[in-house]
Amino acid sequence: MMRPTMQRPPKKFVPVPFTYHQEIEMTVDSLTNLGSGIGRIDGWVVFVPFTLPGEVVKARVYRNDKNCSHADLIEVLVSSPDRVQPQCPLFGECGGCQYQHLSYEKQLAWKSRQVEELLKHMAGIVFPVNPCMSTPQIWNYRSKITPHFEKPHNGEIGEIGFLANGRRSQLVDVPECKIAMDEINAALPRIREEIRAKAHSFKRGSTVLMRATEGRVETDFKATAAEKVGSLRFEFLAGDFFQNNPFILPAFTGHVAKQASAGGAKFLVDAYCGSGLFALTLAGNFEKVAGVEVSETSCQWARNNAAANGIGNATFMTASAEAIFSEIDFPKDETAVVIDPPRKGCTPEFLQQLIAFHPSRIVYVSCDPATQIRDLKQLSEGGYRLLEVQPFDLFPHTRHLECVMTLVRD
Repeated sequence: MMRPTMQRPPKKFVPVPFTYHQEIEMTVDSLTNLGSGIGRIDGWVVFVPFTLPGEVVKARVYRNDKNCSHADLIEVLVSSPDRVQPQCPLFGECGGCQYQHLSYEKQLAWKSRQVEELLKHMAGIVFPVNPCMSTPQIWNYRSKITPHFEKPHNGEIGEIGFLANGRRSQLVDVPECKIAMDEINAALPRIREEIRAKAHSFKRGSTVLMRATEGRVETDFKATAAEKVGSLRFEFLAGDFFQNNPFILPAFTGHVAKQASAGGAKFLVDAYCGSGLFALTLAGNFEKVAGVEVSETSCQWARNNAAANGIGNATFMTASAEAIFSEIDFPKDETAVVIDPPRKGCTPEFLQQLIAFHPSRIVYVSCDPATQIRDLKQLSEGGYRLLEVQPFDLFPHTRHLECVMTLVRD
């Protein structure tokens, strides 16, 4: 996204090594894990979004940091053979997608490579990362979106959409989202119209929930939503977390099941069980499953889902973060633990408890490989060895991915 040309630089602009809005030409060498292209001019690193490795580009500098600069793309002078035409007319303006200009095959390759590079640079581990697994549907796959709007101005609602690329507050109006499910796009015009029709009732901005569930779109955060994963049906609050790409979930949970049970473990602990996604999809592979959560509400959803699906070998308990394994009495040598923490990863205290619990195998699922690899260092120091790394592309055309790391005791 191009920033408007300004006569004067911002007050805090540092004019070294480039002046404000200086135009530069450079060759892009690589991609960051945030999706921007990286190039160098006389050894100085410059980041330019929406560029690809091998391209020669013209860019306009808008910020100089201590060891790098940031620039907006003006023109691609020499294109990469991997460049494709984005499907969304808002690509580059809306901050939701980073890779629509990159062929899907290369998106998968870069995501695997970025996990490898993070392992090497963050943890000093050189380890072969499996090719990133594709989702069966690469467009219209998201089952949930949350557009935003600001408080009315002169009695009218302005943009209803997502943050503009590189901005912290400016919104882009999004009448259609190419990665949202068809049901969501079908309902979007009506919902946008309803919001604008009652502009007078909003004293401030708000977030809109749109959750596709069983052929309809739910907008009430407290309503019950449902999702099928293979033969299982899960219910949960529409506003709560549940994986947002249903098309890849059978393969995704199947891989976690295979990794958790591969060492012959008979018992499973799902330490961030939520409404029971992994505990229940994996239950058929184990004699007993224990799901643990800090939220009693989430535990109750998991219990309900177990009962509704006729799964009798899974129990769910609420435990404080300080004593998450205190009530688990499974034999440690025959127990696997699955963890799927929030984006911020695990706390050091949780990892200490996990290491003290000492299961034979850990399957760590993460939506942020950087925090996952940070935690991997502590698990490695605690006596666990990396066995396999498998990225999954739950979020095509974006920089996001899920990564499954399997660890075993040394």
